[in-house]
Amino acid sequence: MPQNPPPDPEAYARLMADAMGLPLEQADLAEVARNVALAFRLAASFMDYPLPDDAEPAAIFAAREQGHG
Repeated sequence: MPQNPPPDPEAYARLMADAMGLPLEQADLAEVARNVALAFRLAASFMDYPLPDDAEPAAIFAAREQGHG
């Protein structure tokens, strides 16, 4: 299934910072955008991984307290 191209990393960083009420200084924008672009590339690699149609999600992990069982 073809995926939509990711949005512009700088525009996405600005939009998300605004949505979360986080200050994003112009001096920091380029570095944040680089990390957003990296996250987009990583997400695309996961989306491209072929899974069989009958694949099921993993069970929910619940840590046990130390010393019990």
